[in-house]
Amino acid sequence: MKDYICLATFTYPHEYFVLKLKFDEAGIRYYFQNETLVGLLPLSSFAFGGIRLMVHPLNISKAKQIIDSLNDKSSHLRIV
Repeated sequence: MKDYICLATFTYPHEYFVLKLKFDEAGIRYYFQNETLVGLLPLSSFAFGGIRLMVHPLNISKAKQIIDSLNDKSSHLRIV
């Protein structure tokens, strides 16, 4: 997991729920660093640097495509 690359940072878990589902569908290897810690102590998210989306280097381009598609103005599903 030391080779994983941070693609995005979120403050709260609800901000990336749709993204998590899309990554699972696409078979992308990823994890959210600090997810459990922020889930237990939500107001401490800023202190821990937020929840970091860590993606395996082989899946970076596919992950970026999914993120870009969700941030497209024509998409009904948007990530924060």
